[in-house]
Amino acid sequence: MKTIESDYDFSEMHQRMQFYIDQNILSCCATAVFKGTDLVDHQTFGYMDLETRQPLRDDAIYRMASNTKIVTSVALVMLQEAGLFDLDDPLAKFMPEFGDMQVLQPNASAAADVSPAENLISVRHLLSHSAGLSYGFVEPDSVIDQAYLNNGVNGLGEQEIDLEELCLRIAKLPLAFEPGTSWRYSFATDVCARLVEVLSGLSFDVFLRQRIFEPLGMVDTDFWVPEEKAHRLITMYSPQDLFDPMKPGLNEAGDVITGPYKAKPTMLSGGGGLVSTVADYSAFLRMIVNAGEWAGVRLLKPETLQSMRSNHLAAGVQVAFPMWAMPGTVFGLGFAVKNQLQPKDHAAALGEYHWGGLAGTHSWMAPEANLTGFCLTQRMPGFWHPFSWDFKALTYAAAA
Repeated sequence: MKTIESDYDFSEMHQRMQFYIDQNILSCCATAVFKGTDLVDHQTFGYMDLETRQPLRDDAIYRMASNTKIVTSVALVMLQEAGLFDLDDPLAKFMPEFGDMQVLQPNASAAADVSPAENLISVRHLLSHSAGLSYGFVEPDSVIDQAYLNNGVNGLGEQEIDLEELCLRIAKLPLAFEPGTSWRYSFATDVCARLVEVLSGLSFDVFLRQRIFEPLGMVDTDFWVPEEKAHRLITMYSPQDLFDPMKPGLNEAGDVITGPYKAKPTMLSGGGGLVSTVADYSAFLRMIVNAGEWAGVRLLKPETLQSMRSNHLAAGVQVAFPMWAMPGTVFGLGFAVKNQLQPKDHAAALGEYHWGGLAGTHSWMAPEANLTGFCLTQRMPGFWHPFSWDFKALTYAAAA
């Protein structure tokens, strides 16, 4: 991809990303920075594979993990625009298996300690992770995640079932809380993917290809990598010390979530299954920051995107993980939204909307600064790693 000439100096950010490569903390990293839709900086660092030390390719293919969730959310909201549902429609209207849910009682010690849910899950709840679903790995010792694991539902395990079967299994499990009353990272976006199938009559991959990827020219984005492109898929690594993110040392890691990407998977995971490239994901993000239009096609209305990056959680509810708080953060429709600045935040970060993936991908958009950035690596786990914080902070310092 070609950058335009600008007066911005991203050298400090470049040096910091190269530091992570030199210290053997990351095997690779690609960064891209946009002002509006103009690409003002793009760099690649590191290697396709540490054994061969082949330099990272511009057209390298990345496992996008939970950055897939943004794509899935856009897909479902496109169907809202088409009039196929309202945000407050009950999920059970379209997927009856979710019509008789049970909720864990306060201080439940077992999955059987439940009461009937007072409210139905709405589509809004799904898109904002406030439905009461879980993931099986975020808090693995909890009653709710143990129930998921005991029933073969694990967000970090390769799924040999399809979206329909996944939803049937989830619907039989208790909710972590009454729908709409809290926030919990979960399989909700995979349920959104199944809802796209139900509403559109198309398999999820076909819908994405016909309605998003082909219109935007995203030629390398899919749920698997064909043989002729396999040499462009980056080797995945994990840190030798999971508990010290700044300690050097990497081990090659297998693909535990969706399998080896060598063939179309059974599970078309709307929560984490896509692979993509810098060029492809740039087209997708440009569509978002350009009010829903790119490459001569409009996917969403400006007011729809405004709604997606607005808070849809109940008053007082914020985004938080058991092991990591996200102060000043609420959730829209597929995006986390910064609604309160924190001490280390740049002033232009207010209203920033973002998400990332466990394999080391992170994208964010800042309307106040007209600034978009993303950094991609292949480090499992990588979502909470300091490299993405450094990238964001130094990009704001240079361009905001």
